[in-house]
Amino acid sequence: MAVQHSNGSLTNGSFGIVRNSSITFSGRSGEAGCLGLTGLQNLGNTCFMNSALQCLVHTPKLVDYFLGDYFREINHDNPLGMDGEIALAFGDLLRKLWAPGAAPVSPRTFKSKLARFAPQFSGFNQHDSQELLAFLLDGLHEDLNRVKCKPYAEAKDGDGRSDEDIADEYWQNHLARNDSIIVDLCQGQYKSTLVCPVCKKVSVTFDPFMYLSLPLPSTTVRMMTLTVVNTDGTAKPSPFTITVPKYGKFEDLIRALSIACALGVNETLLVAEIYNHQIIRYLEEPADSISLIRDDDQLVAYRLRKENDKDPLVVFMHQQLEEQYIHGKLTSCPNALGIPLVAKVSYLAHGLDIRNLYLELLKPFCIPAKDTFNNNVTAGSTAIEEVTRIVDNVPVTGGVATPSSVKEVEPPSDAELQFYLTDEKGIVKNSKIVMNEPIAMTGVPEEVHVLVCWSGKLIEQYDTRLLSSFPEIFKSGFLPKRPQESVSLYKCLEAFLTEEPLGPEDMWYCPGCKKHCQASKKLDLWRLPEILVIHLKRFSYSRFSKNKLETYVDFPVDNLDLSTHVAHLNDKLSNRYMLYAVSNHYGSMGGGHYTAFVHHGGGQWYDFDDSHVYPISQDKIKTSAAYVLFYRRVVEVS
Repeated sequence: MAVQHSNGSLTNGSFGIVRNSSITFSGRSGEAGCLGLTGLQNLGNTCFMNSALQCLVHTPKLVDYFLGDYFREINHDNPLGMDGEIALAFGDLLRKLWAPGAAPVSPRTFKSKLARFAPQFSGFNQHDSQELLAFLLDGLHEDLNRVKCKPYAEAKDGDGRSDEDIADEYWQNHLARNDSIIVDLCQGQYKSTLVCPVCKKVSVTFDPFMYLSLPLPSTTVRMMTLTVVNTDGTAKPSPFTITVPKYGKFEDLIRALSIACALGVNETLLVAEIYNHQIIRYLEEPADSISLIRDDDQLVAYRLRKENDKDPLVVFMHQQLEEQYIHGKLTSCPNALGIPLVAKVSYLAHGLDIRNLYLELLKPFCIPAKDTFNNNVTAGSTAIEEVTRIVDNVPVTGGVATPSSVKEVEPPSDAELQFYLTDEKGIVKNSKIVMNEPIAMTGVPEEVHVLVCWSGKLIEQYDTRLLSSFPEIFKSGFLPKRPQESVSLYKCLEAFLTEEPLGPEDMWYCPGCKKHCQASKKLDLWRLPEILVIHLKRFSYSRFSKNKLETYVDFPVDNLDLSTHVAHLNDKLSNRYMLYAVSNHYGSMGGGHYTAFVHHGGGQWYDFDDSHVYPISQDKIKTSAAYVLFYRRVVEVS
């Protein structure tokens, strides 16, 4: 069986590229100066630009287009374009790279044009090759748009029509405003379905795409240890170690922790990060990345009852008054103590309410009252056994004292525990809370911060170590190195096409409910382009961190078959693709390096590393550095 390529050339049996254009290959394989085998000088951290450019200047039909009379299609009247300057700069650079006997080319002119129209790429900082590629494809399209006057087109409702008819209408409306070599080669169409979680309203649109940005589904896990604290005074804090996807979301952590601590159906978890005896933030966004949590963070999960969800949250912070000599004078100095205790209450009017609530939370930390021990202590008995045995004449049972067998500690006096309204850091003493007087608060706040000052004598009655000693998220040790994670490109595509809820920042306005909601979204590939660009989402950014996934993606080189991943099959077009270029990123976020692998005919691949161009065997193409993949459609000819 022969295979016809999109440029009209034929090969027999295999899927190798054979160009059929006015440009022919000359010189020895890999020799500098062969047509199209010319490097780009690095002007200073411009490897990201060189990598993206080498992939584009070796794109079939795009090469032929810019080696031809493309000047006549420059649109000088497009307000969204750049008066053709980006197209002219790119075309000039491409011709230099394809000129016979060329030495490494300096892209300085192109770089200056780029900086003028895209200031984010000015200077000589390292940037993202995919971000440059996205700008360049869009800029070339607008500079070369054949449509001089864009008509207004409004998509009509489905009115019971088939998806095929609606998709064609969307596509024709798109082409009426966008018609260029970039649209001809690189743009496809996907179906987007939104469903309202409340009224089940369904919205279907068919939108164009220039490239696919695929997530990298992770099978790597991360072990995390959190401390679960009861808020009803029934149990001591307990650490739980759970396993979650390394690059999962906060909802994965809550799900795993809920199972580990046997969370009841009427309970919920409030997770907080503790630093310097204070709650510095609550982790409440289900869609937030777990990568925002560092290994040395200390997290506490407070168990709360769901029915108290609307009640105010009371946060107790503790201080111990210690006497110290300062400048020769004995002075009481407050020292922060332990982790905050929290509770939700529906009624909070008097100081006594605050005191009783706090004492209830302290019950698990109470040390059994010291009584007169029986002189006949059994040899080998533990202290807790003796306490159990002598208190209320209850016999030893497994060495554990039950709550009913321990004599309660005398309630602390007002002098031993003093309460103050404070700020969220527990520093400011706004007003002292008097037991028999109303609490000086305006309205019903969502959160009440209370500072509790302990006397030195009272400390002896409670095991404050349980309040102060709790683990970090992960304590590094001598763990065996995991094998490198691997995932297939098809799995990445399936993850991209999987239905998922929109994030809180992408709320959808439901025309049925007349309000914004967190709808579910499902994407389907509908129309595939001739040149398929696939971006592997290796980089993630947030306010707190930057992360790169080193996952090895196993992608097809000779036969990417998307037949089973396309919602609408077109009998006239093949859904099979072959790889012709790869933009690679090596190293970390800050100090990485970009290169490009390009297929150059005759089954030969080349490594474009700035000025240097070397032949490379096909079995070296697939690495964990692959970042942007460039595929071209192949057409089977019977």
